[in-house]
Amino acid sequence: MTDPFAEIYADITSDPMNSDMADKGYAPVYTAGAGAKIVIVGQAPGAKAQMSMKPWNDASGRLLRQWLGVSEEQFYDPNLIALIPMDFFFPGKGVHGDLPPRKGFAEKWHPRLLEHMPNVELILLVGAYAQKYYLGSTTKYNLTETVRAFDEYLPRYFPLVHPSPLNFRWRAKNAWFDSEVVPKLHERVWAILEK
Repeated sequence: MTDPFAEIYADITSDPMNSDMADKGYAPVYTAGAGAKIVIVGQAPGAKAQMSMKPWNDASGRLLRQWLGVSEEQFYDPNLIALIPMDFFFPGKGVHGDLPPRKGFAEKWHPRLLEHMPNVELILLVGAYAQKYYLGSTTKYNLTETVRAFDEYLPRYFPLVHPSPLNFRWRAKNAWFDSEVVPKLHERVWAILEK
C-alpha cells in the first residue's frame, strides 16, 4: 500500500514550482502524520530550519513549545502535531527579515496533506499569512485584533502572534496575550492531546 505522505513529499520535491529551491539544495521542511491532532501553520522555515531540516528549530520554536506546554518530543511527533508552514522552503532574506511565503504554495499542498490527517481538531495560525489564508474575510483589521478575538475562531482555529524574540515589544504592549491567550491555548492543546 502506498504511503500518501511519501507520495506528497515526492510530488513537492519534483514540482517545477520548486525547481529554484532544488537548485539551491533545499528540500521541503515540514512534518505531517496520519494521526496528527493539531496542525501548526507558520510562515515558512527560516535559514536555520532549512539547513537543519527541522521546523521551528530556534528560539521562536522554544517559546512556541512553552506556550503550548508541550515537550520537544511531543512537538516533533507528526502523529500528535503536524508542522505545515505556508511555504515549505526558506524564501530568502528581504530588507526587513525573511521574504514572504510564495503565493499559491499553501493552496496547492495544504489540502492534500490535510486530507490524510482525519484526526485534526485544532489548527494554530501563527502570523498574518496563515490567518489570512485560513480565516479569510473573518480576520479583523490587523493581526493584534485577530489574535485578541481568538475565541471567535474556536474550536477549529486558534490565531497567534509569531513567537519571535523580536516581538518582545508587541508582547510588552499587549500583556493580555500572556495573561489571557496563552493559558487558553495551553488548555485547548491539552484537552486534545489527553484524549
